[in-house]
Amino acid sequence: MKGKVVVITGGNGTLGSAFAKGLAEAGATVFILGRNASKSRKRVNEFKKIGLTVHATTCDVLDEKSVRAAAKRIVKKAGKVDVLINGAGGNMSGATIMPDQSIFDVSVDQFKKVVDLNLLGTVISTIAFAEFMVKNGKGCIINISSMSAQLPLTRVVGYSASKAAVDNFTRWMAVEMATKYGEGIRVNAIAPGFFIAEQNRSLLLKEDGSLTARGETIISQTPAKRFGKPEELVSTLLWLCDDNSAFVNGIVVPVDGGFSAFSGV
Repeated sequence: MKGKVVVITGGNGTLGSAFAKGLAEAGATVFILGRNASKSRKRVNEFKKIGLTVHATTCDVLDEKSVRAAAKRIVKKAGKVDVLINGAGGNMSGATIMPDQSIFDVSVDQFKKVVDLNLLGTVISTIAFAEFMVKNGKGCIINISSMSAQLPLTRVVGYSASKAAVDNFTRWMAVEMATKYGEGIRVNAIAPGFFIAEQNRSLLLKEDGSLTARGETIISQTPAKRFGKPEELVSTLLWLCDDNSAFVNGIVVPVDGGFSAFSGV
């Protein structure tokens, strides 16, 4: 990764910061993008304490002007963008159906916000940074999908639908870039299994660290019998970014401890 410039949207979150650390350790020049400037600065300082240089840029992935401005600032400073990781995303309670609820309780407004964040946030950032990749004739885009895209999970109806759309957009964009701008620009995705992050901690773990009922169900369906560690996603990122993976395009790679392979029997 030496000499490569990497941009990570949602780079100040749990998974995004693990990506940033792993890629910086591999020699990349890393820029994390996030809405919360103070949170990004905190991450940058954490990296600095362990001898890593990571840059932060503030922008909102749902604001096209904001993302385009961030892209221009980064290219002006670094000269190019080799890799874009679309890690910004999330869920909302109103787009989630709890056991005592039904689809008729869903908040259409919050469902729309979840779709906007996960899908449009990916689309807007991809367009903004791919423009510079096209000019250079080379680039790698990696979207962050989810197990819920491949096998819809109970409760998270809005999240599942939006991540399924990210999978479809990944494949579509891979074909679009390769057929119109050449094989130098590749688009792939990673579908993480279950990892403990800020947004899902209370759903999977109790305050004492033991599993919730949902956490127990997930572990029972995961052959590895544990949750993933954020750093375990980094090797897949490095593989997809590597120039030696030039023929890998338009795929969604599960990193899930066997969850997607298990039928439950």
